[in-house]
Amino acid sequence: MGNIFDIIGPVMVGPSSSHTAGAVKIGNIARQLFGEQPAKATIYLHGSFAATGKGHGTDKALVAGLLGMHPDDLSIPESFELAKKAGMDFTFKEKEIKDAHPNTALMVLEGEGKKALEIQASSTGGGRIRINKLDGVEVNFRGESNTLIVYNVDSPGHVSAVANVLFQKQINIATVQLYRDKRGGQAVMVIEVDQDIPENAVQWLEHLEGIIKVTFLNVADYE
Repeated sequence: MGNIFDIIGPVMVGPSSSHTAGAVKIGNIARQLFGEQPAKATIYLHGSFAATGKGHGTDKALVAGLLGMHPDDLSIPESFELAKKAGMDFTFKEKEIKDAHPNTALMVLEGEGKKALEIQASSTGGGRIRINKLDGVEVNFRGESNTLIVYNVDSPGHVSAVANVLFQKQINIATVQLYRDKRGGQAVMVIEVDQDIPENAVQWLEHLEGIIKVTFLNVADYE
């Protein structure tokens, strides 16, 4: 049985929950996963996002999310101008992405002194989204729960090492998903947790052998 959110949808600046609210959330979560406002964003639009996104304000919504806005922010229509004032360059291109949901965006985010982030995400309706790929590795999560994302070398022992750190910090694990691009290549752990993870725990994880990058998505930062 659905909840009231499923019936009335998100509080947002219109016109479409998929093209506006979902797009803002994609941009906002991409910003959080990058760790800061990007200096440059190259945004590829697929399917319906490419065909009708401009008319529905998808482009402005994605940029608004990258600026840290929420779906109910009245400044979304002015996001292009606000991005230029904030020093964020952005470019839109169309791209056919194989087997992707019609409302899909692929973003490449760059910043000075930071490794670029490539994120592919889809707006699935009602303001909900799904993250499909991170840096070319297929993943599958919604960003609706506190989520720890750990990039690591695909070798034994990393899952137990991360779980041990969370246990020591009394962080309860709700779900664990494991992905890799190839055997022995780069792997990604997507771990949904019940609590906030303190910054010192994230830093501790980053210093474990074989860990490439650690990102924590705190849903409280979006709500």
